[in-house]
This record gives sequence, C-alpha cells and structure tokens, in this order.
Amino acid sequence: MSASWSVVVPTVGRPQLAAMLASLAATLRACPEAPAPAEVVVADDRPVGGTGEAAPDPLDVRWDGDVPLRAVRTGGRGPAAARNAGWRSTSPDVTWVAFLDDDVVLPRAWAGALAKDLANAASDVAGVQGRIVVPLPGDRRPTDWERSTAGLEHAAWATADMAYRRDALERVSGFDERFPRAYREDADLALRVRDAGGRLVRGERTVDHPVRPADDAVSLRVQRGNRDDALLRALYGPRWRELTEAGEGRLRGHVATVGAALAAAGLAAARRPTATAVAATAWAGLTADFLGRRLAPGPRPGDEVFAREVRRMTATSVAIPFAAVAHRSAGAWRWRRGLGGTGAAPWPPPVRAVLFDRDGTLVHDVPYNGDPDRVVPVADARAVLDRLRADGVRVGVVSNQSGIGRGLLTTEQVDAVDARVRELLGPFDTWQRCPHAPETGCVCRKPGPGLVLRAADDLGVLPAECAVVGDIGADVGAAVAAGARAVLVPTPVTRAEEIEAAPAVAGSLTEAVSLL
Repeated sequence: MSASWSVVVPTVGRPQLAAMLASLAATLRACPEAPAPAEVVVADDRPVGGTGEAAPDPLDVRWDGDVPLRAVRTGGRGPAAARNAGWRSTSPDVTWVAFLDDDVVLPRAWAGALAKDLANAASDVAGVQGRIVVPLPGDRRPTDWERSTAGLEHAAWATADMAYRRDALERVSGFDERFPRAYREDADLALRVRDAGGRLVRGERTVDHPVRPADDAVSLRVQRGNRDDALLRALYGPRWRELTEAGEGRLRGHVATVGAALAAAGLAAARRPTATAVAATAWAGLTADFLGRRLAPGPRPGDEVFAREVRRMTATSVAIPFAAVAHRSAGAWRWRRGLGGTGAAPWPPPVRAVLFDRDGTLVHDVPYNGDPDRVVPVADARAVLDRLRADGVRVGVVSNQSGIGRGLLTTEQVDAVDARVRELLGPFDTWQRCPHAPETGCVCRKPGPGLVLRAADDLGVLPAECAVVGDIGADVGAAVAAGARAVLVPTPVTRAEEIEAAPAVAGSLTEAVSLL
C-alpha cells in the first residue's frame, strides 16, 4: 500500500477499548512490511456536562504502539458525530481512514491484510470493508443477543472495520449526524458515497467482534433504531431498505400485534366480549409466534443459559412490538413534514448560524484586554455581521477568556469589553464564554466542543448547522469536535501548521462567510 492512512476509533469509554488498542498495536508490530498509520485518533464521545463543569477524566487506556495516539472529545453526540470529528482531525494528507469499533479485536495479520486490500483498490473504489467474524459458543446454540451480534457478519458496509478514502468522505460531508445511535449511519453513508460515484468492495482482511455482555432488556433498547429507520424512509422513500441493503424488518408484524392489542382494549371498553376475545386471541397468537421464532434457534433445555433465555425472550417478546411501533411513530412524526415534523433534507444541512471567535477575529487582538476603549473591530466585521443578519442567519460569539481564571481580569472587565463589542458590531443571538484557566480541564475551553455545543443548543439548531470562524487552530478544533463547519482567517499570530491543517482558509471575514 503506497497510500497513507489513519485509524479512527469512536468510543464511549467501554472497557473493551483497552483490548482493541492492544490488538492494534500488536498487529502493527507483527506486520512491519505494512506501512504504519500516520496516527490513531480516539474520538471520546462520553457526554460532557455544562460549561462550568470539569471534563470527564482522560480515557484510562494504555497505548504501546509506535505511532501517535491522540483523543478528540466530541461531547456525547453519537458514533456518527464521533467518527466525523475523528476523520476530520486526521492529517489532510492521508489517503485512507480506517474506522474501527472500540469492541473489535484485530488478528495479528490484520495490518498486512489491510495493506493488501487498499493496494488492490482501484481508483474508483471509495471504501473497502473488512470481514467481520463473531465468535459464538461451540457447546450450545447462540442466544438471541448472540445471534443479533452475529448478524454483523453479513452486514453491508459496517464501520466495525471499514476503510474509506478521505476525499470520498469530504465529498459527501461524512456521516449524517442526525443518526444518534450505532445503527443505520453506516448504511446511509455507504449509499451516499455510491451515489457520488464511489464504488465499495469487500476486502480479505478479517476482524473479530466478540459478543458484548448484555442485560435482559438489551433487545428492548435496540428498538430505538426504529427512529433511524424512519429517518431513512424520509430520506430515500419506500425503497430505503433495498437502497441501503438493510434487509427485511419485522415492523409489519409488530404493527399487527399492537393493532390487535389496541383493538382488544377498545372492544373490551365497549363491552363487546366476543369481539374482544377474537382480538385478544389474535394478539396472543401473534405474540406467541414472535416468541417461538426467537426461541427456536436458541439454547435447548439442559443448557446453562436456557432458563434465563426463556424468561428474557418471553418478557421482551411481549414488550418489543409496542416499543418498536412507538419509536417508529416518534421518528415518523419528527422526520415527515406532512405529519408536523421537521422533514429530512439531504445531508449536510445548510448553515443557519455563524459563530465567531472574538479576539483576533471580530476585533483586533489585545492580550487580556479589560479596557473597552481598546476595542477596535476588524475592518469588515460589521458589514459581514449585518449581511448575515439580513439573510436570516443567526450570529454568535464563542470566546476563550482565560484571563478571568488566571486572575488577570475580572468578570466585570470582560463584561465591559463584550458590551463594547456589541455596541460597535450590533446584537448577537448567542454569546458563549469560557472563563477558565487551561489547567482546570473544563469542558468548554476551545478546542473542546463545549462552547459550540452550548451555542447550538441556545439557538435551537444542530451543531452541523453552525459554522465557526476564528483565527487559530483552537477555533478550528472546537468546530471539528462539535461537528460544525470551520473557516480559519489567519492573523500574524496564526501558526503555519494551523493554516495547513484547517479545512478552509480565508483572507478576510467577507471571504470566510462566502465559503460557507
């Protein structure tokens, strides 16, 4: 493989991450003939709290690989957003981005096999999938949860092990961050990449995906994925399963089961006992059929897990149809315009808000300025802001003000400077400030995502509907971590490496806004 590559691993801090990274380091050492990745980026998607709260403790992982490993905190927005922040944080010079889940285990030959897969990829190949192997018990039939996990072996374009060309990701703006779960976001990306002219192929490398421990309610919780099915239908119409290679679902059966139950309840309230009995029998029969289909391939009497599996399947088989229909209805309500929802426009959404850094971007930088009389706007700042306001685009400020935390400025002094900026540049729809010193480890200080996420929430828009304009790498980093678009407007203090790494660079605020 002559092309360079990076690794991106989204995680919520599961204990399996340590074993996954250990296996990655081991395969890189075991395959010295294969080019090493430029970097490993762990997208730490554990939720963060409010602006004034401390960030979660650093991920407790051990990395003994010979390539750089770094983490980017993404704020608990789901695997699609975490993967986006991960690949956008990689070097723009890499050709491929290899996505791995945090609970896979890489065989020792994986790195060499990946090198061959990517070397064999023709120029029109935009992505190469690894072959997923789910180890199952050899002494008994698998449980329902084990069979569900084993379905990954046949999943199309699953990002448990999927390498994409970086330029293909750029063409389609990466994963659709409206998918908040590890469900359907990879199928949607694959469809958009193919629609953009890229070809996807299956490689020869393999990766092990052990079955994670799960409680009795896991099959009930996964019904939330029906909301994502509703988003896919809103995006692609009735043929969405065929287009995304999603396979057949059971929604029709669940709708029939719920319909029978509701009919039985309604008829009972109307005091029609015969009809009630018919509807109740239909519900019981459909539920029993669903239970039987789930139990038939599973453990047999005498197996250690049999009794628990029967209890779990019985309880969840009663509840799942109601959960599935409820989640699908909620998703349809949100994504179908005709039902009062927001609709589902193609990804990415248009920019609805532009967030500006204060010092060095909107006003000339005066280090630790507490004097309103020293505020001097950048030449085109007012005109740019007024044009955005006239176009109905929300405007805001996201600003690190560590002078407060360092004891160099009072809150009142910074308030006075901020007020002078508003006086000179007009009103802002949101104004977010981090007053903390860097060593406090707060969640809001750029390049962390906190200020951008807080601004988006304040404005009632998605982070992906925001753009951040700033003058240093921390502004770009905050945008990337939060899932917003970023434009760098360099000043004499901007480092060359920050300019090189920025996704978009402009010579002025006017040009910056024209790039959005």
